[in-house]
Amino acid sequence: MTHSGTIARLKRAPWLRKPETQQVYALLDGADKRTRAVGGVVRDTLLGRSRENAEVDFATELLPDEVMARADAHGIASFPSGIEHGTVTLRVGDQMFEVTTLRQDVETDGRRAVVAFGSDWRADAERRDFTMNALYAEMDGTLFDPLGGLGDCMAGKVRFIGNPDQRLREDRLRVYRFFRFSASHGDQAFDRSGLDACKRAAGDLSQVSAERIGVEMMRMLELKHIAKTLRGMVRAGVLSLHRDTLRQLSFYDMCTDVPLSAGRLALIMGPHGLEEMQAMWRLSNAEVKAATALRDAALLLGNGQINEVAYRFADVAKTAVPVAAAMHDWAEDWQREVSTILRAMRVPAFPIKGQDLVRAGLKPGPALGRKLHTLERDWIDSGFMLNRDELLRRVKS
Repeated sequence: MTHSGTIARLKRAPWLRKPETQQVYALLDGADKRTRAVGGVVRDTLLGRSRENAEVDFATELLPDEVMARADAHGIASFPSGIEHGTVTLRVGDQMFEVTTLRQDVETDGRRAVVAFGSDWRADAERRDFTMNALYAEMDGTLFDPLGGLGDCMAGKVRFIGNPDQRLREDRLRVYRFFRFSASHGDQAFDRSGLDACKRAAGDLSQVSAERIGVEMMRMLELKHIAKTLRGMVRAGVLSLHRDTLRQLSFYDMCTDVPLSAGRLALIMGPHGLEEMQAMWRLSNAEVKAATALRDAALLLGNGQINEVAYRFADVAKTAVPVAAAMHDWAEDWQREVSTILRAMRVPAFPIKGQDLVRAGLKPGPALGRKLHTLERDWIDSGFMLNRDELLRRVKS
């Protein structure tokens, strides 16, 4: 099968033609093929998925010290961001580039690797995870494909390089990457040899930190369709999710054209609980806050408290609807009706403050707070129709 049109796309890629990118190539002997772009930016350009502000990573024959010395000589800022693994970050203008010296693994324990630097491009490719990620672009956009990974890339086949068990022994996190890439680039189809290797590795994942797993899982939860992949992870013994949660996640995928990671977390968080989620994935405070808000709003919607959601969860009310639909098995018509009600609803500011109750004769303290809450409740239940005078009359009565 010819891929001439696809390869031509690489030569025309905007990120490749940017002056900043070409400056890095020139700095590091790209014209002599000693430095090439590699990985995601090359893969996704070939697939027609290139992004406007794509991250560009380079592989180079030059040692890290030489990369930094050349950068300094040309007034380019450099940072030893991963110097022990041969990675230097360069800043050209407003753009950052990671440059990593060609390497091969000397010793691995499934979590970290001891590497040796070299100039063997095939050896560098063979230490990567999947064939679709071992694709390189030269300075003029010529594709360098030492392992023949282009066919897998274009076919959406997420296939480990060489022996899958060996790749997983080198880094157990690749179990999670296999499933994430199968969702993002493989249409949720699993390469049989890769899946079998992941099943064999499933009982030995404790050495992978919760933080690293959480990063992979959150990237997965941001994808458009993942329900089949999550089910596959459960069957492989890689992930523990309740059957009802899997059903809700499948429903959620069908309920919305724009699924949110927070929405999926809200569904997972229910039966598993926040503490268990944190132990599994070490979520950030922002991730927890977003998921908790969506879950609380969805529970209220499930109880028919639409006004309450519009008032207390205005920022997430609309995105909570498909979460509620998944949680409560809503029919499509009801989901559409709730969305319509929320879109049309205009919520004014609550017209009463604590000082209004003091002026009405109540003393500051817990009793005043309870009364204020009761009035707020009445106002919400009225559809926000009770005005200030009507509410104050209730205080006096």
